[in-house]
Amino acid sequence: MKKFGAVFAWPALNLFIVLSLIFRFWLAVVTPITGDEAYFIWWGWRPDWGFYDHPPMIGWWLAALLKVNDSEWWLRLPVILQPVILALSVRWALPQLAPGIDDGRRDLIALLILLAPANVWNIAITTDTPLIYFSVFSGLAWLRAAQDDDLRWYAAAGFFLAGAVLSKYFVAFLGFAFLIDVLRRRTIKSWTGLAVVYACCVPALALMAWWNSANCWPNYMFNFVNRHETAGWSATTPLLYVVSVLYLLTPPVVWLVWQSRRRVTSTNWQIPPLGVLAIVPFALFAVLSLVKQIGLHWLLSFVPFALIWLGLRLVPETLERLARFFAGFALLHILIIVTIAILPLETWQSSRRYDGIVLTFAHEEVNKNLTPALADKEKNWVIAMDGYSNAVTLGYNLRRYVIVFGEASSHARHDDILTDFRPLKDRNILILRKSEPDITYYQQFFRQVSVDSFMVRGTRFWQVKGEGFDYAAYREKVLLVVKKKYYAIPPWLPQRGCYFCERYFPDEPCSR
Repeated sequence: MKKFGAVFAWPALNLFIVLSLIFRFWLAVVTPITGDEAYFIWWGWRPDWGFYDHPPMIGWWLAALLKVNDSEWWLRLPVILQPVILALSVRWALPQLAPGIDDGRRDLIALLILLAPANVWNIAITTDTPLIYFSVFSGLAWLRAAQDDDLRWYAAAGFFLAGAVLSKYFVAFLGFAFLIDVLRRRTIKSWTGLAVVYACCVPALALMAWWNSANCWPNYMFNFVNRHETAGWSATTPLLYVVSVLYLLTPPVVWLVWQSRRRVTSTNWQIPPLGVLAIVPFALFAVLSLVKQIGLHWLLSFVPFALIWLGLRLVPETLERLARFFAGFALLHILIIVTIAILPLETWQSSRRYDGIVLTFAHEEVNKNLTPALADKEKNWVIAMDGYSNAVTLGYNLRRYVIVFGEASSHARHDDILTDFRPLKDRNILILRKSEPDITYYQQFFRQVSVDSFMVRGTRFWQVKGEGFDYAAYREKVLLVVKKKYYAIPPWLPQRGCYFCERYFPDEPCSR
């Protein structure tokens, strides 16, 4: 076993820590900020106790980072470092979870986590970034607490779980896994520990309830009502979920998990709570996939537990072969990404998403074409787009807020918090579009409308220039539709206020 650890594991772990950091810093520098990232960066520029669709943690983190710099690599620093921090944290925790474990096995398990496929290339700073940190730390603390029911470790698990609650609501699956573990153990001490963990989350949940009740209950409306227009029984979404799991864990891991489900190594590291944390969240997502497409990023918080569980069960030779596969798979990812990076942007011109790619990757050229309008002091244009992801991406690159004009989708509703259309009455608004506009649609909202366009990297962008904004018409034809569609708040939810209805429809409550 000394050879098992010394010859491959420790040198490989150190080598790939260095290589992964070099690659991830490079990727963070050369990759422009994407739509989701720009969305959350605007949370950081305008911090609050809560935000439209998710809890506020990532907004708070970005607010702190923005005090120093607003460059891509700096804002992405927490996620750039994340695989290394998680891998080393797991390596540090393993002797507490599996007494007698040798250094070689610790190193190889850490290597699996470091080189898990998504950890190779994911440099996007989103709500999942703090969620993964807090979820993994909470799970590790829970596993340590389960060793001897130490209330201090249960409190640590609760502290981190509260941080995860303030990051993203899917952490409920981890909290449910804790409950399943306690139901399996059925001891007074484990029930007490669970009570401590849940009690730690009460202040976080109370904060979110307090903020939501005064702000139209946007977290509830988005996560449980407005975003599920296409939800329903499907034969496709479970298959997509299987593909996602196969990719994130890799086919060899899925196969070895199935093979080793009843087998452990000679050291008999059963650690039943670890099996619960490794299996229950994936099982819950499998059930949810029957009616909803599961995002790849939803699963990232739970991948480390599956890798730890498997890493403790495999015989040394199999574990080392698996680590070598992960290393080769990671290098393949790097080769593909570097190849894509050196290809000209026009390579993807046949893609239906090419206009969005140009808006993101050729943003300096797009901005240059907007410069005359931005410099026009006489017209004093308000800049807008017709979708929120595009608007915040353009806004980040311009370093000025870009509003959303039109109904857009449920994902555009954070703009309802930030933009008040009342003061825009009689203003001039320039709407940048990626598709050809219907001028008659815009003529109902402006005194005068003109349309022109420009080309960037083979794709055309349209500028709708509306002069003399008719707020009253916009209120009746857009804002009223938005109210009925996205602000039909259930009457059983207590409302202390709602920015949308108070602003535009003060005499009409936001309710069904």
